[in-house]
Amino acid sequence: MTPYEKLNAWKYCHELVLAVYAETRRWPAEEKFGLISQARRAAVSAATNIAEGVAKRGPRELRRFLDISMGSLSELEYLLRLALDLKLISSERYIELVALQARAGKTTWRLYEAVSLKCR
Repeated sequence: MTPYEKLNAWKYCHELVLAVYAETRRWPAEEKFGLISQARRAAVSAATNIAEGVAKRGPRELRRFLDISMGSLSELEYLLRLALDLKLISSERYIELVALQARAGKTTWRLYEAVSLKCR
């Protein structure tokens, strides 16, 4: 098991990536290079930045990558809202995905706060 796989923040982000990929398979093909691609990239970025940050030297670098991960989670939240407004996703599925995004975000934020204490 690699170090990032031990982190709940990464686990929740990875679960979110899998859910986003499953959901976006249902979206219209005309969105393949638009909303589908952007939503997948944002989700993948959240998990990837945690994995990359863990491999960097020291808590300051990890904190920087966690900050990027938080930005990607926020981006994904908006993209899911847009998909809802465009009627690409049901309100039930939107609620499920936003709940996964919120759990990943809260856990990543708690990790960011814990790492920030080590930066002082």
